[in-house]
Amino acid sequence: MVHHKPIVIGVAGGSGSGKTSVSQAILSHFPNHSIMMLEHDSYYKDQSDLPFEERLKTNYDHPFAFDTDLLIDHLNKLLRYESVSKPVYDYVAHTRSCDIEIQEPKEVIILEGILILADKRLRDLMDIKVFVDTDDDIRIIRRIKRDIEERGRTLDSVIDQYLRIVKPMYHQFIEPTKRYADVVVPEGGKNHVAIDLINTKISTILGNFP
Repeated sequence: MVHHKPIVIGVAGGSGSGKTSVSQAILSHFPNHSIMMLEHDSYYKDQSDLPFEERLKTNYDHPFAFDTDLLIDHLNKLLRYESVSKPVYDYVAHTRSCDIEIQEPKEVIILEGILILADKRLRDLMDIKVFVDTDDDIRIIRRIKRDIEERGRTLDSVIDQYLRIVKPMYHQFIEPTKRYADVVVPEGGKNHVAIDLINTKISTILGNFP
C-alpha cells in the first residue's frame, strides 16, 4: 500500500540551457527507484482545427502554446497514483498526433520544460523547483549545433528564429521565473556539485518514505 505522495522535481530553463541534461543526470542517479520524466513539450496544444499555414506560425516559446490545464490534470492523477494517457506531439504536422503514451505513476516525477515555473498551479505541486541558468551565447551555440545536426535546419533559419522568437520570449517569459526556483544551476549538466546537492535532497526525502 502506498503511504506517501510522489516527489515532484520541476526543472526549468531556456532552450539549450541544459535542463534536459540535468533531468537525465537525476534519472540516472536513481536507477533502482520508481522514477519518471514528464516533459511540458508533450503538452503543446492541439491545433488540428487550424490550417497548416496557420500552424506554421506557432510560437512554441509562448505560454499560450501549451495546454497547461491538461498537464496539471495529468500531474494530479499521477500524484494519486493513477496512470494517464500522455499526448504525443507531431512536430512535422505542427499539431497533436493521434497517438498517446500510457504513463504509469512513479514515486519520483521530474517535470521538465521551459515554462513549468510560470504557472503557480504547477509550482504548488512541486517539492523541488530547479532553474538551469546558462548564458545566452552558450545557449544559442548549443541550439545551432542541435538544430543543424539533429533537425536538418540551416544556420540562417536557426539564427533568425532565435533572434525573432526564442531570445525575446526567454527574457519576457522564462528568465523571470528564475525567482521561483529553490535551486539555480549555472551551466546545466556540467554543474556536478549542484546536481549532487539535488540528488542528495531527493535521497533524503525518499529515505523518509515509510
